[in-house]
Amino acid sequence: VALLARNASQLADVAREIEAVGRRALALPIDVTDESGVEEAAEAVLEDLGRVDVLVNGAGIARVAPLLDLEMSTLGEIMATNVMGTILCCRAFGAHMISQRSGRVINMASIAGIAGEPNLTAYCASKGAVIAFTRSLAAEWARHGVTVNALAPGYYRTDLNAAAIDNPDVGPKMLKHIPLGRFGEPAELGPTFVYLASEASAFMTGSVLVIDGGQTAR
Repeated sequence: VALLARNASQLADVAREIEAVGRRALALPIDVTDESGVEEAAEAVLEDLGRVDVLVNGAGIARVAPLLDLEMSTLGEIMATNVMGTILCCRAFGAHMISQRSGRVINMASIAGIAGEPNLTAYCASKGAVIAFTRSLAAEWARHGVTVNALAPGYYRTDLNAAAIDNPDVGPKMLKHIPLGRFGEPAELGPTFVYLASEASAFMTGSVLVIDGGQTAR
């Protein structure tokens, strides 16, 4: 497994967890908005691991603020990380998948890209763009044997959402929108990643899997 993110210490922690179960881990600190850095990372992965079978684009940031209070520089950071970071990684790693005529791309979207959320306009726009990009790229790369799908989670207890979920003024309001009556746990997404990375989903591309406890079904 190759791990790419900005936080070197967290990468090292995850790498140790992977190696503890007898697998290899390659940790590469990079910024996904840096085009040359992403390309160099792709070459390093190919050189060290030999091939690229699955790409998971999970880098993402968000800012909660009304649109009129959102600094343009902040909006640019959100779009650069969430949208351009996904595109750059697909370009760099997808080139190797196309050459070997096989591969799985899994993009992290969000239900925010499907249903609007007040004070999250930039984040919603970025995830909507990821969904549109996923569908378009799936149609473009299908002839190369590369599938491209996206996950659209609802409210999960991740580092991105923890502060809001644990806020007594915010968490209960979020929970009211989830028919199952609880927040998702990150580990619950694991089997879906395995499914999208495996031959079980070989005839599936351009799909967006919504896993949100029924929130968008209301």
